[in-house]
Amino acid sequence: MGGTQSLALPQVKGPHPVGCADVMVGHTRQGLFLRLFYPCLPRAGAERPLWIPRYEYCGGLADFALLSRRWCAPLLSVAIGSCRVPVSWKGPFKPCSSGYPLIIFSHGLGAFRTLYSSVCSELASWGFVVAALEHRDHSASVTYFCPAEAGREEWIPYQRVPQGQKEFYFRNKQDSVDLTKVAAMGHSFGGVTAVLALVKEPGFSCAVALDAWMFPLENSLYPEVPKPVLFINTEKFQTPESVAKMKRLSSRNSQTKIITILGSVHQSQTDFAFLTGKLINRIFSARGTLDPYKGLDITSRAALAFLQRHLHLEEDFDQWVNLLEGIGDSVVPEAPFCRSNL
Repeated sequence: MGGTQSLALPQVKGPHPVGCADVMVGHTRQGLFLRLFYPCLPRAGAERPLWIPRYEYCGGLADFALLSRRWCAPLLSVAIGSCRVPVSWKGPFKPCSSGYPLIIFSHGLGAFRTLYSSVCSELASWGFVVAALEHRDHSASVTYFCPAEAGREEWIPYQRVPQGQKEFYFRNKQDSVDLTKVAAMGHSFGGVTAVLALVKEPGFSCAVALDAWMFPLENSLYPEVPKPVLFINTEKFQTPESVAKMKRLSSRNSQTKIITILGSVHQSQTDFAFLTGKLINRIFSARGTLDPYKGLDITSRAALAFLQRHLHLEEDFDQWVNLLEGIGDSVVPEAPFCRSNL
């Protein structure tokens, strides 16, 4: 597309139209905030939600990128503020007599609930309800809650590791997710959160970790991970040390799989990969050499095959089971190419 700006997020490929809605439970920072993606009934002229839901998130992204909020936030607002997610805002829920399986999605450091709309809506189109959390532990670029008595939002900024404090212990404390539903999924810091959820909550059957940042997971926890994990890595992010941690898990559970998508970078598994333009690419390093639509196909199909196997679904997602062994175009088993340092 040259230097032109594209604001198109991908259309879903599954058999179900997708709706989404925001859910906020509780009036304190201990409450729950998430965007829910779900199969919905088709509705003509349905409103499509903004991808960046509030201007304040542009400021949060600027802060996370260590750029001046004064000039970067307005530029981001102009560049991506009009982008909409191709799903039905508050579309009518599509009834399902057997009930949809549930995926809890955890974002990476400096992200928030809408930045993985492409993969979340794609999975919803195949018959899942996906709850994309927005964390209030200072790991989001910014978030907010609505105190009952104040009548306005209270915003929570991203928090960097305080000077003089070791990052391992700081980030490990932020990994406090206690979820009770079927499958956990996440990207980067959210990927290791999904793995940790298997330790903390026995209700999870499995986890899908997108380019997991394994650093915060304590060594003592590896023997405690009881369920299978699918690690879907990008080519340019992982280190030998991180992959060694993944292999420790796969050596304990033969159903844990590790694959790498060639031509991808860390941000390839976020929506930024679909937003071309020099500003976005310079700030977020979002473009690998692989076509992002192809990358999304590999990620979602591998996840679907894995989820069918471990959630015991009666679907035909096993048509993509070869991906779990790293067999296919632009995918390889394990992680043959690792950077030596972060």
